[in-house]
Amino acid sequence: MRAQDSATKPSTIAVSTVSTTSTATATAVTGVVGATATARPASGVQAPAPRTRGTLLALLGVVSFSLTFPSTVWGLESFGPWSLVAVRSTLAALIAGAFLLAGRVPLPERRHWAGLAVVAGGVVIGFPLLTTLALQTSTTSHAAVVVGLLPLTTATLAAIRTGRRPSRTFWFAAVSGAVVVLGFTLQQSGGAVSTGDVYLFGALLVCAAGYTEGGRLASLMPGWQVIGWALVLCLPLMAVASAVTLSIEPVHLNAHGIIGLVWVAAGSTFFGLYVWYRGMAEIGIPKASQLQLSQPLLTLIWSVFLLGESLPLAAPLAAVGVLVCIAVTQRAKS
Repeated sequence: MRAQDSATKPSTIAVSTVSTTSTATATAVTGVVGATATARPASGVQAPAPRTRGTLLALLGVVSFSLTFPSTVWGLESFGPWSLVAVRSTLAALIAGAFLLAGRVPLPERRHWAGLAVVAGGVVIGFPLLTTLALQTSTTSHAAVVVGLLPLTTATLAAIRTGRRPSRTFWFAAVSGAVVVLGFTLQQSGGAVSTGDVYLFGALLVCAAGYTEGGRLASLMPGWQVIGWALVLCLPLMAVASAVTLSIEPVHLNAHGIIGLVWVAAGSTFFGLYVWYRGMAEIGIPKASQLQLSQPLLTLIWSVFLLGESLPLAAPLAAVGVLVCIAVTQRAKS
């Protein structure tokens, strides 16, 4: 069995099953800087299984992502759509670069840079830009349920990219969850497809590609380094874009705008993707992606409490249907 920390080369861990008194040694990542510590669990205390830990990390990422749309709406109170995306990516890249420098993390191998470029184009630039443009004409709740199709899109691209084939039960539950989300979307929009929906469907494709490639890379290097290097790769472009867009689009700073910007930069873009990629590496891209079926429903709740939007009556029914589908996908064999 091999273990890999964030700043050292992989090492071999020998696991003995002969003696019941042997001491268990676990390697844990302490903080996002990737410092490695070897801990001996106290008597009777057992570390979480990798699958459980991976599920919890992926769920934490989903919670972080669910706040993205409300935070973006707040950010648009102070910034234009183009400057908000550019500044958020620049700030996130500076945060990531600071952690990479503090951890003295070496540059990724040359063979990983193409994959990191896909992550950067999909989740650092493409998805934030397209969804921000969509939120100028779409409500947060509507955008959230459209993006509920992301899990099925990600699972499909992952199957094509990695060659792994989930079971029929998995696909049935995944498609069922997507149908619930799509039906909810059409019911709320009256069956019409708007310009905002076009942006959102484009966001689905680029984000799914970034998730798929990032999940693959997270099995080769720590997840925080995947998003960290992807952000740093975008820093020169986003720094120039920030300077240009801030000089063109008006800026009206207020508390909502600043809080929204800080969250989409530090919470959604850096922290959320960090725990998300770590979770995907441990439980697999298809299973992790299906946890995102709960993201639209969480966003609906945030939109009510933070933005004062009205909660559709169909939301509780959709929530139950989606949660059932999630339970099935998590138990299905790969």
